[in-house]
Amino acid sequence: MSSLLEPSRRFAIGGRSRPVQGVALLGLSVIFIAILELAGLPAALFLGPMVAGIIIAGADGTVRVPPNLFVLAQGVIGCLMVRALPASVIGEIAKDWPIFAIGVLSVIVAANAIGLVLTRLRVLPGTTAIWGASPGAATAMIIMAEAHGADFRLVALMQYIRVVCVAIAASLVARIWASGGGSGLPPPPVEWFPAIVWVPLLQTLALAFIGAFVGRWLRLPAGSMLLPMILGVVLQNTGIIQIELPQWLLAISYALAGWSIGLRFTRDILGHAARVFPQILASTLLLIAICGLFAVGLVMFAGVDPLTAYLATSPGGADSVAIIAASSKVDVPFVIAMQTARFLVVLMTGPSLARLIVRLAGVSDAPPPKVMDMTPARDPLDT
Repeated sequence: MSSLLEPSRRFAIGGRSRPVQGVALLGLSVIFIAILELAGLPAALFLGPMVAGIIIAGADGTVRVPPNLFVLAQGVIGCLMVRALPASVIGEIAKDWPIFAIGVLSVIVAANAIGLVLTRLRVLPGTTAIWGASPGAATAMIIMAEAHGADFRLVALMQYIRVVCVAIAASLVARIWASGGGSGLPPPPVEWFPAIVWVPLLQTLALAFIGAFVGRWLRLPAGSMLLPMILGVVLQNTGIIQIELPQWLLAISYALAGWSIGLRFTRDILGHAARVFPQILASTLLLIAICGLFAVGLVMFAGVDPLTAYLATSPGGADSVAIIAASSKVDVPFVIAMQTARFLVVLMTGPSLARLIVRLAGVSDAPPPKVMDMTPARDPLDT
């Protein structure tokens, strides 16, 4: 892998001004979005900027998404999840609670089993492998890992590799299913600039802005996405507000989220990945495959359509899966409900599970020595 990283040194962009790097990032994003759109992959507006960010970061780029814009983008994505969670979803979960319980717990058990194996094999130190394998939102897992003594830089490496793999795998499955098992009708044309309904739009922007920044101020794990989602579900389902998300606003938020993920793959992180990449990639693909088997179980025994089942059990973060689900012909409320339920369970049980698995693995959970200074000492949301 290190040989693959070496050629990028010839194209280092770090010496260029940040405006020049920004133009390069935008240009690459447009190119990759166009390629992915031509390939018919859903979530191209998210995946294209993410790939472009990885390339710029690997070429020593120093351009970054301003933290406040990333926070606001998370708030908008939280509102997207609100729109997919009408009041009827609560009844659906209550009615089919065994399906949700099995779907949520099976993925958590599989992820922690893989974390246990990586820990026993000493691939990663302490609780790092456990937090890295946890199927929650990447930013939340990194913050919690640092707070509980794991090497958050390696956790970031594992989480973001899985985000990339899950996003690509889920997009490919969505594409295959749409071509083979869908209705055969072309998707309706996207209306990029619909007539603006000002009151709902302003309500949505206020929810995204206030909820995201209050969630950040409260230092809630993934609070910038989670608090707008929780508040929005209550306000929407009591008729106080109406969520309005025009396509242009979603596109901007998708791009900001994709760049924020991609640009964190600095050259140092990519260099360190050369040593542990095969094990991390193998464990990631194994987890995706196991979750695919769980999806088959949902199809066979619960009558869930294949793409909905796959996205619901996919071990990616709730935010990235929400973007893919919203771009696909699936039961979006079912997907979001299961992803959100699993995310909340991981948030509540993560620290105790990490300590338990470390004891089972027979290793120390003391904070590991620093491997290398790969990322800033604090999360970009706290800057």
